[in-house]
Amino acid sequence: MSTEALPTAFLAHRADTASSWWRHAVIYQVYPRSFADASGDGIGDLPGVTAHLDHLVELGVDAVWLSPFYRSPQADAGYDVADYRDVDPLFGELADADALIARAHQLGLRVIIDLVPNHTSDEHAWFQAALAAAPGSPERARYHFRDGRGEHGELPPNNWQSIFGGPAWTRTTDPDGTPGQWYLHLFDSKQPDLDWDHPQVRAEFEDVLRFWLDRGVDGFRVDVAHGMVKAPGLPDWEGHVAMIDGTDGADDVDAVDGSGNHGPMFDQEGVHEIYRAWRRVLDTYEGDRAMVTEAWVEPLSRLARYVRPDEAHQSFNFAFLAAGWHAPALRRVITASYAANDRVGAPTTWVLSNHDVVRHASRLGLSDPTHRPNGIGHGDEQPDAALGLRRARAATLLMLGLPGSAYLYQGEELGLPDHTALDDDLREDPAFFRTGGAERGRDGCRVPLPWSGDAPGFGFSPTGATWLPQPAAWADLAVDRQRGRAGSTYEMYRAALRIRREEQLGSGGLRWLEEPTGEDVLAYRNGDVVVVAHLGDAAVPLPADATVLLASAADLDGVLPAGTTVWLRAS
Repeated sequence: MSTEALPTAFLAHRADTASSWWRHAVIYQVYPRSFADASGDGIGDLPGVTAHLDHLVELGVDAVWLSPFYRSPQADAGYDVADYRDVDPLFGELADADALIARAHQLGLRVIIDLVPNHTSDEHAWFQAALAAAPGSPERARYHFRDGRGEHGELPPNNWQSIFGGPAWTRTTDPDGTPGQWYLHLFDSKQPDLDWDHPQVRAEFEDVLRFWLDRGVDGFRVDVAHGMVKAPGLPDWEGHVAMIDGTDGADDVDAVDGSGNHGPMFDQEGVHEIYRAWRRVLDTYEGDRAMVTEAWVEPLSRLARYVRPDEAHQSFNFAFLAAGWHAPALRRVITASYAANDRVGAPTTWVLSNHDVVRHASRLGLSDPTHRPNGIGHGDEQPDAALGLRRARAATLLMLGLPGSAYLYQGEELGLPDHTALDDDLREDPAFFRTGGAERGRDGCRVPLPWSGDAPGFGFSPTGATWLPQPAAWADLAVDRQRGRAGSTYEMYRAALRIRREEQLGSGGLRWLEEPTGEDVLAYRNGDVVVVAHLGDAAVPLPADATVLLASAADLDGVLPAGTTVWLRAS
């Protein structure tokens, strides 16, 4: 294999000359309750985030995305919002959000915050007013209240199932104690879905956008972005929905493999007018504000509709995450992603882990590294930690060499695995309880970060308290243990982000290179960098003339070992 000899396969993506920051940014997701705790109660907070923003600067990212910190009863870790214009006391106060935004901007970091528009908390003032009002009232019209089916209304209005398990409907109780109407919740019963056909709902969220834009945020990540509008009449549907699901990357960007979230509750045409209205709001502000959608949509051609020029700026590419450890699938999905997004002039995003999925350092250590379990528990197959980390590092370098925008989940720069032996009596994810434990849920990927290997609670909190226990093995993965240590995962991330910035890989082009060593090796050229990822089982030779810029493993010695990605200077 020689960087000169590798023939060109085809150009998959042309270099992007647009200057908007979000087109090529590396964005770091902070899950506030698990990032850093300043108060000492064992739960992360906004002052804790602010105090550690220098970590993100040192790492080399461009922006921070914060999961919800709004006022909330925390039935779903803040994704059940009771007040969109206030900070929950668990995380601080509104002044702490202002201080975080100001400090981030002082350090050169952009700030994206979560927006949760599909549903509110059942403790939101609107829903409390709806419960107190009569059927057919204006208060109930802002949600999906319906009479039940059956002789006495004892059956749900339709057969939809909650993404968290169980029926998607809960029956209310009237003031006189008799059973009343039902309300829709695609997630937990404490997360009633809003009716986006109601003009007050649309006006309210445009005002929420302005509230936070006026406070200086640089953009929004939109939760369940494909779910706000439901099909008229809420018809029955026999399908099943899951937290993260999507295509495995068919060659045709219009192909559907049947595994994504379809049905009358998702990807309805009306959602696009919402994003056009929101884009008009963002475009009135200076500073290149951005919006990224969490839309579990397939095929890729339909996902690209969310990022047309007058809608959102980015959409998460779950097809890439779903492709797993399989070179042909990864090549297909990368190629198809560029084809779909280039058609509409939008950048492609890349992500391997987030707060809703098992971390890739654990997923890729399973006997089937293409499997995506909804959580791993003490009674399940335990990942091979060393193999998982090796593959995770290789997958990361494969991803960070790609043009477009990359999203990192807090702690992946440390090589953190999930806490896969967490006691079930410590779990808090509603998906675990609503499925009776059939799904382990997402707590394992949300464990508080280790900052200091020798401190109580690994330095997460000044008291040593942590809302979930940390695995003992995390001591050697703590930030202070990895900083400055040659070959550590943290230093590999820092080097990758530095080279990515220096070589302008985020705005580059992608040309596939035909690799003669077999289908388990992916090779592409981005500018003056050649990225070669080996997902097979046997080592392949490196070119004798290769200048290695960065490798995911240290044991090269003239060959590219299995489970390794290398960045080479193009000849």
